[in-house]
Amino acid sequence: MDNIANHENWKSCFSEIGPGLLLFARQWTRSASDAEDIVQEAFVKFWRRNHRIDNRALLYATVRSIALDFIRRDKRRARREATVFADADSTVEPQFEWEDEAQSALAAAVNCLPHDQREVLVLKIWNELTFSEIADALGISQNTAASRYRYALANLKKSLQPQ
Repeated sequence: MDNIANHENWKSCFSEIGPGLLLFARQWTRSASDAEDIVQEAFVKFWRRNHRIDNRALLYATVRSIALDFIRRDKRRARREATVFADADSTVEPQFEWEDEAQSALAAAVNCLPHDQREVLVLKIWNELTFSEIADALGISQNTAASRYRYALANLKKSLQPQ
């Protein structure tokens, strides 16, 4: 019976934080399905190693590590394909539809942030991690996480102010 309860805890945890993990993984991928694969692989790896499901920082660090490995594999594959298909364009830009100009402007401003600031911003705002959890997930200090967050907000404010 304890095994079933444990399974339900993992299932509940996945349904609760899965969307945030997908958003986090999406930073490194060209498609939503790649992000889903990364999150699934991270969750399975996390579960197999018997980590506690309430250790969100470690789970985000696992997603980040798998995503970076994915990028390296994807770059190697793209180089191989480029040599075979010299005329083929190997990059695909995701297309999103925004409800209004404000959403579109915000998305563009977030995309223009330096990667380290965007990474912290996504973890803090959309995934509701603490600076301590962000620091653990990214392998940086809490002060660095907080500074990157402040810089990201300042850059967004600057880029979104009317001219």
